[in-house]
Order: sequence, then C-alpha cells, then structure tokens
Amino acid sequence: MALFKKRTAGKPGEWYYCLEHKKVEEGPDCPGKDRFGPYASREEATHAMQTASERNLEWDTDPRWHDAQGPDQPGP
Repeated sequence: MALFKKRTAGKPGEWYYCLEHKKVEEGPDCPGKDRFGPYASREEATHAMQTASERNLEWDTDPRWHDAQGPDQPGP
C-alpha cells in the first residue's frame, strides 16, 4: 500500500500555466516541472509569465540578495 497517492486530477478552480504548451489549464494536466501554479483564477494563470518576469526583476535588483563584491572582484 502506497503511503501517498499520486494526484492525477486537480481540484475545481485550480489554474496552472503550462510552460510546454504555453497555455492555461484547469487542474494539473501536465507534469509539475512544466507548469506554474496553482493560481486562484484563470486570469492570474494567464499572467503567469509576466508575474514571473516581474519577480525575477525584483530579485535581480534587490540589494539584500547581492554581496558587496562583484563577480570579477576577489574575495577577502
């Protein structure tokens, strides 16, 4: 007997953005490695790539996540 059952169908109202097919899907139809989500609405899933891009930009420009020394500067 398996300890955990593989979840094959999503809950109603769970939305995902499939990176492989480049489309919004209700329920996890594609493998987890190929999708973003779950999102609460179809609208949120539609903007998944824009949201990811904005978050990446925030991460790249956040001074709390960067060391004082640059990539071509030697360490201490």
